[in-house]
Amino acid sequence: MALALLALCPFLVLTTAVSLFQPLLMRELHATVFELQLTSGLSTASYAFGAVVSADLIQRLARRHVYLVCEAGFVVSSVLALSATGLAQFMAGVLLQGLFTGMLLVAALPPLVLTHGVERLPTTAAVISLGLFGMVTAGPLVGGLVGSFGGWRLLFASVAVLAAVGLTVGALTFEGNEPPAPGARFDWLAIPLAFGATMLPFFGVSWLSRGSFGDPEFIVPVVVGLLIGVLLVAAQYHKADPLMPVRPISNTMPVTGTANAMVVGASFTTLLELVEVYLLQVSHYSPVRTGLLIAPQILGVVISAVLFRRVVTTRWTPYLALSGLVGVAVGAAVLLAVTRSNASGVVPVAALLLGYGAGAGVAPGLFLAGFSVPSTKLGPTFALVELLRSEAAFLVGPVLLHLAMNRGTLVHGFRLSVLIMLVITVLAGLLLVGLYALGGAGPQPPDLDPWLAGTSTAYHSSPLAARLRKRR
Repeated sequence: MALALLALCPFLVLTTAVSLFQPLLMRELHATVFELQLTSGLSTASYAFGAVVSADLIQRLARRHVYLVCEAGFVVSSVLALSATGLAQFMAGVLLQGLFTGMLLVAALPPLVLTHGVERLPTTAAVISLGLFGMVTAGPLVGGLVGSFGGWRLLFASVAVLAAVGLTVGALTFEGNEPPAPGARFDWLAIPLAFGATMLPFFGVSWLSRGSFGDPEFIVPVVVGLLIGVLLVAAQYHKADPLMPVRPISNTMPVTGTANAMVVGASFTTLLELVEVYLLQVSHYSPVRTGLLIAPQILGVVISAVLFRRVVTTRWTPYLALSGLVGVAVGAAVLLAVTRSNASGVVPVAALLLGYGAGAGVAPGLFLAGFSVPSTKLGPTFALVELLRSEAAFLVGPVLLHLAMNRGTLVHGFRLSVLIMLVITVLAGLLLVGLYALGGAGPQPPDLDPWLAGTSTAYHSSPLAARLRKRR
C-alpha cells in the first residue's frame, strides 16, 4: 500500500494546492496567470496521457521496471520544478510530474488491489479512496499555508523527498513479473490519439485565462481534441485486441459507474475552484483561512472511505456511488446560500458535502468499471476511466470559472456558475438512474474469487437499455 500511496499522493496534493499560492509563483517565476493556468492544465493532461502510455508499456515490460523508472523520473522532475528560476523550467518539471504520476497509477495501483486477497480487499479499497481523494482534498489546506507563509520550494522539495522514499521502498519490495505480452507492438493508433485528446482540450480551456469563448484558440483545440477523444474510444471499441477494454465496460454497470465518476469529478473540481475564488476575491480572506474553511472536505472523504470499506464487496456499491452524486449536488445547493458575511459558516458545510461526494462518487465508480473486466485488464481499465474522468473534471472548471469572472460582478457570476453546475449534476443523476433502471438487472455483489484469479469478471452486467431491447 505504501508503494502506491507514495507514488500517487504527492502530485495529487499539488493539483489542488497550487491555485492558492499562485501569486507567489507569478512573482518569483515572472509568470502570467495564463502561463500558470496553461502549466496546470497541461500537467493534468500529461497525467491522463501518462496513464494510457503506461497501459501500453506494462504489456511489454515488467511493472517493477516501469515503476522504478517513473518514480525516479518524478524525483528528477520535482527537483527541476523546485529549482526553477523561470517559467520554462518550472513548466517542464510540473508536466513531467503529471506524466510520471499517470504512469505510476497504472503500474502501481492494480498490484495493490490484486495481491492482498479477497479478505483485505475492503481495506485496500478504502485506502485507495483515502490516498487518492484524501490527498486531493488536503491540497487547499497545504496551498493555503504556502500562500500565506511562503515556502513553495520547500513544498516541492518535500514532494521530491516523498518520491525518493517511494523509489527506495520500491527498489526493495516491488516484486517483478513477467509481462503478459512481451512481443506486443507499440500501439501507434491509441497513443497518438490519446495525446491529442488530452493536450488539445486542456490548452483550449487554459486559453480562457487570457481570451474569451469566441476565440479560435479556445474553440478549435477543444472541439478537435474532443473529437479525437471520441475517435479514440470508438477505435478501441471496434479493435480486436484493444489497448483499453472499451467494449467490456460498455454495459450498464461499468457505464453508469464511469459516468458517475466523471460527473462527480467535474462537479467537485469546478465547485472547489469557484469557492476558492469567492473566498479570496469577494470575502477577501487570506489563503490560509480559505484553505482552513475548505478543510472539512477531508472529513467527508474519510466518511466515504469508511462506508466504501463496508459496501465494496456487497450489492450496495452502486448506491454509494449515487450518494456521492447526491452529495456534490447538495453541496452545490448549499453554496448558493453563501454571502460575504456568512461564508465562514456556509463554506465548511458545503466542503464537507463535496468531500463526501468526491470520495463516494469517484472511487466506487472506478471499482464498478474495474470489477466489470477480468483482473488482468485492471490497469488498462483504470487508464481509460482516469482519461475520461480527467477530461470531465478539469475541462468544465475553467469554463465555468471564466463565466463567473466575466459575468457582471463576481458574486453574480459565482451564483450563476454554481447554479449551472447544480443543474448539470442533477440532470446527470436522473439520467444515470434511468440508465441503470433500463439495464433491467438489480444490484449484485461482486463475485471476487474468480475475478482475482483472472478467470471471470466480478460483475455480470446487463447490456445497456436491456429492457428496451427485450420489448423489441
